[in-house]
Amino acid sequence: MTIRTIPTVWRYSGLLVFILGLLVGGTWITIKTTSDYILYQSATRTARHWAQFLAANVRDMEQIAAGETPSSASMTFFEATRKSEDVFRYTIFNSYGYSVLVSDRNSVTPVDLSEYSADAARSIKSNKPIVGAHEGRTPDQPAYFAEAFMPVLVGGRPVATVAAYVDQTDERDSFYRTFLVAAAALCLLTALSFGLPAIAWYFRTKEKQQADRHIRYLAHHDILTGLSNRARLMEKLERAVATLSPPGKMVAVHFIDIDRFKEVNDILGHDGGDHLLSTLGQRLKELTRAGDLVARLGGDEFVVVQTDIFDKGAVEDYAQRIASALSMPLHFKDEEINPRVTIGVAMAPVDGDTPARLLKSADIALYNGKAAGRNCIRFFSPDMDETMLKRLRLEKMIRDAIAFNRIVVHYQPIYEAKDKRLTGFEALVRLPAPDGSLMPPSSFIPVAQEMRILDKLGERVLREACRTAATWPSHLTVAVNLSAAQFESGVFYDTVVAALKESRLAPERLELEITETLLLGDSQQTFAQLQKLKSLGVSIVMDDFGTGYSSLRYLWQFHFNKIKIDRSFMQSFGTSSGNAETVVKTIIALGRELKMRVTIEGVETPGQAEFLHEAEADQVQGFYFGRPAPASEIEAIIHPDAQGKACAPVSPIGWPKIVPIS
Repeated sequence: MTIRTIPTVWRYSGLLVFILGLLVGGTWITIKTTSDYILYQSATRTARHWAQFLAANVRDMEQIAAGETPSSASMTFFEATRKSEDVFRYTIFNSYGYSVLVSDRNSVTPVDLSEYSADAARSIKSNKPIVGAHEGRTPDQPAYFAEAFMPVLVGGRPVATVAAYVDQTDERDSFYRTFLVAAAALCLLTALSFGLPAIAWYFRTKEKQQADRHIRYLAHHDILTGLSNRARLMEKLERAVATLSPPGKMVAVHFIDIDRFKEVNDILGHDGGDHLLSTLGQRLKELTRAGDLVARLGGDEFVVVQTDIFDKGAVEDYAQRIASALSMPLHFKDEEINPRVTIGVAMAPVDGDTPARLLKSADIALYNGKAAGRNCIRFFSPDMDETMLKRLRLEKMIRDAIAFNRIVVHYQPIYEAKDKRLTGFEALVRLPAPDGSLMPPSSFIPVAQEMRILDKLGERVLREACRTAATWPSHLTVAVNLSAAQFESGVFYDTVVAALKESRLAPERLELEITETLLLGDSQQTFAQLQKLKSLGVSIVMDDFGTGYSSLRYLWQFHFNKIKIDRSFMQSFGTSSGNAETVVKTIIALGRELKMRVTIEGVETPGQAEFLHEAEADQVQGFYFGRPAPASEIEAIIHPDAQGKACAPVSPIGWPKIVPIS
């Protein structure tokens, strides 16, 4: 049986209502009691006044008390007072407390049948007036009246008792009307003086409880998607792993990562990315059963905990349903998004018997899927641990290289096509391995990008390249590759200025190479930063031209100083179709028309070099002319060129034949 507890705010609100009612009721009773007392005092005072007035004006009181007929003067007095609107009756009692004469609004008559009055007898015996106020109980009595019994003394001896009966109905009604107004006003003031702060406190308490509930919600949920967060996920996993019985029962963790999510943010902005995350989160909610849990760990990572399963086939089917549901297209504004996901799956107790180990196993499986090309489902296997260890070692190498300035920069020569003159070098980063070898960019740049430290790595390369280039002859330039991450901070311009100032390198000697990927996001903002750099004197180069679908659009949006044709065209050189040669010639002609210089990368054979000589390329670069080498080894290239000498025997087409540096 479920016991429902009353929320604190309702308990307090009930107490507040009770206290407020108690205060208002107490105020009402106090005013009522006070009013009744004042009314009683007024009524009895009036009755006493009339009794005294009667006793003072009836001279033959002793004779009347003895049973004699009142004198004419007394009768005149009785007749006059009988007409009073207030006094509706006079009664004269003898010394024993028996009535002898009654004067009311109808007549003044002696009493034929005496009535005994204990109040009259007590008054004459104590020689003190007795007063009181009463509600009318008979038809001949007013609704409310006062009476006063006043002893009459003659020669110091009590001879009679005079009773005056005064109608106080109108006065009481007036009192009560005044009382109601006063009571209502005072109760209202009491209610307001207490109620307003109480109401304010009530709503403040309610707001605080709502805020507390919201804080507790935020402590266990993701703000964007409303899904559980890591804290709640770990609690759920802890309970699920602890209750793995009977034997054969399993818990599966599906670790989900959106492939190339950063590109969505770059192209559609963060609003588009948020829309994708919230949509996929909702789809996951709809897929899960009541006992399962969906959580977002942050960024583009989700986790689904699948409980109460007994065979791996159910887990495979579930993972496939997740992948299919999340891969359905969705729309943001006028754009269609076709998401793809990679899923890593681990099962308890086989792949881990604690929440931390189970998540780690699923994460390792996910990483394995990413390394295999993304858009796939991978189940954890023990051999994946070694792969993850290698990844962790690589991440540590990258961090240490950046932190301790161990990044190595090699330089590949670039030649002017017309006069076969060395014009500069392209800076290419290398990562030192523990065995002393150097790792090429393709083996660690993607990892640095996933680690979100590519901007720091790029800054190190930029500073080192500027420092090295400052030692070269003043006509040589240095080209540095940029990443989109370096532009996201918004301070890249300041970074370039600082590197130039630190190295004392002239801005005209620095070339910054970008790819169209950098322009896929907020291209206007990126163009603005590039224009600012160009105004500084730095050359802006479009790298890997010809591989993207929108490069031509960027050429008329921004006037680049140079275009670098991607090396893939030279790799396709000499095929049967001949399309690569045609495209290269076309791009060279396009660059000439746009007043942009054209550099061809990837030149590796004499045939390629001869073709580019005939095609009138502006600059060439590739293994045929020189491999990337450390700064200390490029002196053999720089100094002979500076002295106007050839580095080696001249080829038939007139190119300096550089001996590759291994």
